[in-house]
Amino acid sequence: MSVKMKLENVSKIFGPKPKTAIPLVEQGKSKEDILAETGNTVGVYNASIDINEGELFVIMGLSGSGKSTLIRCLNLLNKPTTGSIVVDGEDVVQYKGEALKEYRQKKIAMVFQHFGLFSHRTVLGNVEYGLEIRGVSAEERQEIARQNLESVGLKGWEDKYPDELSGGMQQRVGLARALANDPDILLMDEPFSALDPLIRREMQLELLDLQERLQKTIVFITHDINEAFKIGDRVAVMKDGKVVQTGTPEEILEEPANDYISEFIKDIDRSKIIQAENIMIRPNALVSLKDGLKVAIQEMESNGLSSVYVTDRKRQLQGIVTIDDAIQGVKEKNSLEDVMIKDVATVKKEDYLEEIIPKAVESTYPIAVVGESNRLEGIILRVHVLSSLVAEDIDE
Repeated sequence: MSVKMKLENVSKIFGPKPKTAIPLVEQGKSKEDILAETGNTVGVYNASIDINEGELFVIMGLSGSGKSTLIRCLNLLNKPTTGSIVVDGEDVVQYKGEALKEYRQKKIAMVFQHFGLFSHRTVLGNVEYGLEIRGVSAEERQEIARQNLESVGLKGWEDKYPDELSGGMQQRVGLARALANDPDILLMDEPFSALDPLIRREMQLELLDLQERLQKTIVFITHDINEAFKIGDRVAVMKDGKVVQTGTPEEILEEPANDYISEFIKDIDRSKIIQAENIMIRPNALVSLKDGLKVAIQEMESNGLSSVYVTDRKRQLQGIVTIDDAIQGVKEKNSLEDVMIKDVATVKKEDYLEEIIPKAVESTYPIAVVGESNRLEGIILRVHVLSSLVAEDIDE
């Protein structure tokens, strides 16, 4: 992946003489002490992050951690006190006048927590607003607005007003408005936190579906670690204005950088974070439809297995055969296909553990992980499901 946005040593200090606070931060003084001594408030200190093209990058932390301050540095609503933000090879911190205006209108867009919709404008009027101030013709901007409303599932709602919509629908309007300008980078500042839990989960899934189609570079802010780990390709955890750790959800779960991160992830619902691809193993034994029962028996005996999956020449899953059925089939002179069990539990690599658990409980056999065209990618044993749920206890 190529780097779309590179933050290098970005700090944002609020107050009368911001740069006077930097040495005090370097000395390890607290935000409270620095405020008392200098009148300056440390929002963000020395943040360095690479955000890749097409990545859904999450910045998370508790209230006061600096995450919202940092995301506002990215579109220069907060101009950094020190450091650089390089987008497509240019340091946007240096932008002024027309360059800054063009950057905000064409390169980057933001979706706010409280929707930010105009109550006097229709849904269509809200979505086309950014294009209107850019001088796009009425016909063209309305067509673009309609396309984006359809992409977020609001076709047919164009003539409604914001107060006629639910919270989730209002947030979709905000998202469509941001997408209408076709930005390279989409900033989302706790966009789902004002929604009730059910609508919030739906919006998370819709965002993932939308990202699959559009492949935008998205920077998403949240205080919810379960949300961060569910949607983020990578996650940066902040504390007291500093980036404490950056990595994939799996990396942070497996190798927390310090005690703060360990405590932070202690109560995380791993079933909503871990996917099939994280716990599957490559099958160490397979048989093909062209093989006979004796070959299947030999494979199981040599690998110490009581069952083995059956695939075709393209490794497309056909079923599973057990050692007992295979031995009985040889006695009765049946074929492999005759004794093969075709109704087997399958999951996709991107399926979450919470979806896998019921199948693991009900299935007598390992769960098959399949990809495109039902191609067998791996298997999941019941012990893999159990161990992934209690991994944090084992680590302790």
